[in-house]
Amino acid sequence: MAALISHIFSSSALLSVGLYHLICTTRNHLKSPRDYIAKPYHPFPLSSSTRLKHVQLYLLILYLVLALGYQLLTSSDSDPLVKGHTPVHRFSSLQSAAVLFLFLLLSLSLLLSSTTSLLPIPSDLFFAFASAVFFLYSFVSSSSASFQISDLQAKCDSVSSWISASSALLCLLLACQPRLFVADVGLGASVCLQGLWALQTGLSLYVEAFIPEGCHRLLDVVSGVEGSTKCDLEESRLRAVAILDLAFVIHATFVIVTVMVVYAVIARSVGSKRLGSYEALPTLSGAGDSNNNHIQMKALAVTQA
Repeated sequence: MAALISHIFSSSALLSVGLYHLICTTRNHLKSPRDYIAKPYHPFPLSSSTRLKHVQLYLLILYLVLALGYQLLTSSDSDPLVKGHTPVHRFSSLQSAAVLFLFLLLSLSLLLSSTTSLLPIPSDLFFAFASAVFFLYSFVSSSSASFQISDLQAKCDSVSSWISASSALLCLLLACQPRLFVADVGLGASVCLQGLWALQTGLSLYVEAFIPEGCHRLLDVVSGVEGSTKCDLEESRLRAVAILDLAFVIHATFVIVTVMVVYAVIARSVGSKRLGSYEALPTLSGAGDSNNNHIQMKALAVTQA
């Protein structure tokens, strides 16, 4: 139960961060395309208080602290299958905790850079740091997938590794090309996709109704430690992997549609605001007077010649 709550908590945090970044990035680009530069964080524009402007950073830091504590606690869980602590599970949990600690450091440095002058980190350097941490998280997820007992857990970790690698690549592009709007939108979309996949992982591993047919939970393993599901037959494993692939395609399609909808809604909102700020066009009578004056000036010039 704790593992499922952890995945739901992670999914909600990643979805909120990714969607907020996507909306702010699209809004800033549509308002001034020529002056657009990617930013790692966008304060709330409707708040006059400094604390409220950075409330999302405070919530993100709180989530990372809780997630870090959860990983440290699960690293000490005992596995009844081996009658004691499982070294592999302990090391993988500590690896995840180390990556979460790096994300926590990034969030704290971003908060200090936004609110004080103690740590003025430029945006391109912050994107470079974020790229390194995402690559590290991708490595941890990939290595975790290689020694998982659970077939479904290994597949979920493998997909999560690819999503993190794409986020790392997009951060690296933004560090080199901060005006690349497509990479900034892709970064928000990849974080949203990671959030949806975290939810899918929790459902596929810890909810009986979502576990594919032919696979089952290991009842003698507490809290999902050291693999929570197992497929008895090879055909069942292949079918379960195909179902997860289909689920990933559905999640990716949903994210693409969300990006399109967000762009369309914000474009219409920003366009209507711009339209309201345009100056009135000259009337026909004014245009006629201008033409008459132009004709009179030409006639006067011919007469003088």
